[in-house]
Amino acid sequence: MRLGMICDLPSYLARIGLASAPAATPHGLEQVQRAHRQSIGFENLDVMLGRGIALAPEAIRGKLVDRRRGGYCFEHNRLFGAMLATMGMPTRPLLARVWLRAAPGVMTARTHTFSLVTLGSEPWLADAGFGSSYVPPMPLVDGATALAADGYRHRLRRARAPGALRGEWEVERSLDGAAWEAQYSFDTNEVAALDLEMSNHWVATRPESRFTQACIVSIVQPEGFASLLDRQMTVHTATTRTVTELPDATAWQRILAEVFQIELDDAEVGQLAPRLFG
Repeated sequence: MRLGMICDLPSYLARIGLASAPAATPHGLEQVQRAHRQSIGFENLDVMLGRGIALAPEAIRGKLVDRRRGGYCFEHNRLFGAMLATMGMPTRPLLARVWLRAAPGVMTARTHTFSLVTLGSEPWLADAGFGSSYVPPMPLVDGATALAADGYRHRLRRARAPGALRGEWEVERSLDGAAWEAQYSFDTNEVAALDLEMSNHWVATRPESRFTQACIVSIVQPEGFASLLDRQMTVHTATTRTVTELPDATAWQRILAEVFQIELDDAEVGQLAPRLFG
């Protein structure tokens, strides 16, 4: 069953704050992706609560749309891709190796998924689920760039030959336009549903996975980007960076709801509090 068959478009548009579906154009794609990331938080809290991450369509709809929770890339981009297809923007998933914060010389696994979208006859990269930054849609063209509200410029580079282990394409970011850092790399090979299931299981259960080691939350803001790593909140704009250490579980629960639009009940917060606040 396709996700679009059980998550009607009006419910999704209401969830992300759009009155109607935009046109199937680059501007329309950016409009949907930005609205999605400003409305649905990125989070791994179910992993930290000891729950599995289900990729069944009804599970994603129930969590991200009906219960207004967030999720990570395998949840976000499956929902996002299905809804784009319903709006006349055909998509298929890709898998990537994440390099941001990776140790030098270490080969990473393919643990990030995003969408390859067809607009007219042109392929575009679209990603509503990269939790470390906001990557605007870009055409699949060597040297394509896009500027995010938090001041980061993103670049798509054809970095290697087809078939390279690290991947043919690389997404990079820079604050000054001179020093670039790799975010993730990929190729455009087809990805099966089982590939996504396996990668999702690795991310949610592997001790070395970043998502089993800390509470990770983020959301795109109109003028920047906010993230929460355990109890440390960072807010980026194009000109400022503010870091705040949250003092207790009450403040953490309040900020989670007010800034990241994610509400956990008292029992859930109580379960996480010992690891967050000792």
